[in-house]
Amino acid sequence: MDFTYYNPVHAYFGAHCIEKHPEEFTRCGRRALLVTGRSSRVNGSLDDVTEVLDAAGITWDIYDGVLSNPTIASVRQGAAFARSHESDFLVAIGGGSPMDTAKGISLLARQDLPDDRLFCAEYYTDDVLPTILIPTTAGTGSEVSEYAVLSDERAKTKLSISTPLIYPRAAYLDYRYTRSLGRNNTVYPALDALSRSIEGILSQKGDPMITSLALEGIRSIASCFPALLEFRLTDSDRERLLYGAYLGGLVLAHTSTTVVHAMGHSLTVSRGIVHGRANALCLPGYLRFTARTAPGPVERILEAMQLNSLEEFQDLIDRFLGEKEVLTEEEILAFTRVTAPKRNIPNCLVVPTEADVEAMFREI
Repeated sequence: MDFTYYNPVHAYFGAHCIEKHPEEFTRCGRRALLVTGRSSRVNGSLDDVTEVLDAAGITWDIYDGVLSNPTIASVRQGAAFARSHESDFLVAIGGGSPMDTAKGISLLARQDLPDDRLFCAEYYTDDVLPTILIPTTAGTGSEVSEYAVLSDERAKTKLSISTPLIYPRAAYLDYRYTRSLGRNNTVYPALDALSRSIEGILSQKGDPMITSLALEGIRSIASCFPALLEFRLTDSDRERLLYGAYLGGLVLAHTSTTVVHAMGHSLTVSRGIVHGRANALCLPGYLRFTARTAPGPVERILEAMQLNSLEEFQDLIDRFLGEKEVLTEEEILAFTRVTAPKRNIPNCLVVPTEADVEAMFREI
């Protein structure tokens, strides 16, 4: 057995974890920039953070110019805001969009990087603003990863900033903040988290340790399938979903993603399909493709979900998604051209050709 693993994020998990562990905030500085959206004002997370900051005598400002799919321009705007307010550190509160926005701001607030170097780690220095991340959805796992995904509007795709420099200092995971989420904002992030663990197992970078984390994440999310389908969730369900998403983030930080995310990015940028739903549309096709050459890992994934076949998995995804989007011939060909060269593709356990990618788009 031969593997390495690294994750420097100090994670606090459980109800009232911010109140119980306020020390991370004081370690980061005396002026915080809160990067958030509207939901944090509803679910109580913003109040919990500001109470801790006020008690510690930390000045804070709010940047709420977060887009549902952060763009390069929106992150540059946030970085300018952080500089003008002389922020010492960032606190992101929300789903993947505020967290990815904050990680992008942490880099650009201190470094002058043109667009053509923004996604090239060899141009970065180690001067970044520290971040604390607080997820209020159970999905992306961004709170424990070294990635920030931004939309490149000119190229009509999404690209990732990837560097250990943007690992958060700390993450606080409190399931109570997910209670106010509606069905789509619960189900689609859960499917995104499921996809991250599945992709981690079906990745070139997978190993015995990461597979054990991924299978635990899959089991935790799958235990909530009945509650998600009926959308009747207890606090225990919400906690297990958040735990599964956290494990998916640890998996992502080690393995990165595969063709599923690469395909999903085109669906999101060009068709406006939300990220978790986009991944779920692509996931069954990738499992079928992989199973033809490497059935063993796919069988372990199905077993973790207590499913007997890929047909049962497809049926489950169809029940979650309802009426599915239909791609035109022009879209299939365009999305294939964008997806096939992406760096996610060689990371697949079984590497697809461009023709394979096209076939997977046709199976949506």
